Amino acid sequence: MTTVTSDSADSLSAWITLLLAFSCGLIVANIYYAQPLIGPISADLGLPPQLAGLLVTMSQVGYGAGLLLVVPLGDLIENRKLVIATVIVGAVALACASLATSPSTFLVSALLIGFGSVAVQILIPYAGHMAPEAIRGRTVGNVTTGLMLGIMLARPVASFVAAHTSWHVIYAASALAMVTLAIVLRLTLPPRRPQTQLNYGQLLGSMVQLYRDTPALRRRALYQAALFSCFSVFWTTTPLLLAGPDFRMSQTGIALFALAGVAGAIMAPVAGRIADRGWTKPATVAAIMLCAIGFALTLAFPLGTNWSLATLVVAAIAIDCGAQLSLILGYRVLFVLGAGHRSRLNGLYMTTFFVAGAAGSGIGAFAYAHGGWTLAAALGIALPVAALAYLSTE
Repeated sequence: MTTVTSDSADSLSAWITLLLAFSCGLIVANIYYAQPLIGPISADLGLPPQLAGLLVTMSQVGYGAGLLLVVPLGDLIENRKLVIATVIVGAVALACASLATSPSTFLVSALLIGFGSVAVQILIPYAGHMAPEAIRGRTVGNVTTGLMLGIMLARPVASFVAAHTSWHVIYAASALAMVTLAIVLRLTLPPRRPQTQLNYGQLLGSMVQLYRDTPALRRRALYQAALFSCFSVFWTTTPLLLAGPDFRMSQTGIALFALAGVAGAIMAPVAGRIADRGWTKPATVAAIMLCAIGFALTLAFPLGTNWSLATLVVAAIAIDCGAQLSLILGYRVLFVLGAGHRSRLNGLYMTTFFVAGAAGSGIGAFAYAHGGWTLAAALGIALPVAALAYLSTE
């Protein structure tokens, strides 16, 4: 087994690339199982409807905390051991969620599920370390395809399982899957030992300076914060809309709708190639416009009609593609800035927009509860418009 000890690494084999993509998808799905199930979970646990968004928000808050506190350790600790440890934390939290009978137990478990799921953001810089410079964007894009498939498939899988068994089952099954994955990664991933001489306190302290002195990081993080908030608003509120009086869909119907979002995963390898060609700014404009126009389309027809459902499907694809394109463009920009602090840059990048995503989930559910789809859609449109205004100052 090869040990990678320097910042210049050999290219990934096709097998390891596939394993990294699969692992990212399986791990990140844990954060998104709750999105289509906020109705049945909140009803089962006795959580008031106006607070249902917390079921999603808590896992995203935990993810944000992990991005800030755990992911930077990828520049300090042997990467394979760090990944396995975080995956095991997620497995324990998933098991606790599967047994939850009160809102507090589930919300704490959700927080730790998010915290343990940051393993994906150790694996993605790991892929960046292992890939040659000329195809780094393509490699990261291919691995991120697995990430996006995990995000998109988590919703329909969770809905299908809940429709035929119980929401508890999806969390128990995922806990078992995480234990299995930890064993596979331990046996197959080449170790990578960073060369930094910093201790943990110095590592965290250096992140303040990195954020202050890296304008590209700040810009890419804020663009993605707006688009990921838009993404979170859409996928937190559409299950509520589809299950409501306008559409009256079952969990199976909501699962079929969520499959539309899987089409967004095709954007990852395309985005990687676009990034490698240097078309970052026009592609960023396209990503922002996809999200804004996608949400705007949902207001074109009366809710409950076939045309309205069709525009929701188109919006799901457009918003997912836009968020994914912006994500990969940001990775490509940051990963060329230096291998020695790649994990810290990634941690800062992801923390910024996942905190925004957590806020989007909570505020989106609140907006829908108080102003219906019109208010939720207005919020979804305003976020990418704000990003476009900021981009105009670049």
